[in-house]
Amino acid sequence: MDSLDKKYYKISEVADIINVAPSTLRFWESQFTIVKPKRNDKGTRFYTPRDIEVIRMIYFLVKEKGLKLEAAQEQIRRNHSGVSRRFEAIERLRAVRGTLQKMLDALNSKRI
Repeated sequence: MDSLDKKYYKISEVADIINVAPSTLRFWESQFTIVKPKRNDKGTRFYTPRDIEVIRMIYFLVKEKGLKLEAAQEQIRRNHSGVSRRFEAIERLRAVRGTLQKMLDALNSKRI
């Protein structure tokens, strides 16, 4: 999981972090009421680290679990904390897997 050390991120930065097109983020903003980035006078979107975590949760439900937008909205509406905990657990497991894979790769390179 990327470290989010800035206070605000522009849409292009968020798109790179999440690995989706900026148009997808704009569409999700129109479909999910929990995605509401701040805007300046020119209309530029600024996402907080919390916004990015919510978008990651949406990405997980829509892209990884394959839910339709309506089903993802319903999941979030009915059980936001449960979805959030599941998503966080999966992210931690992916981080552990990545660390273990690096260790395995290092061991394998020592054997050669």
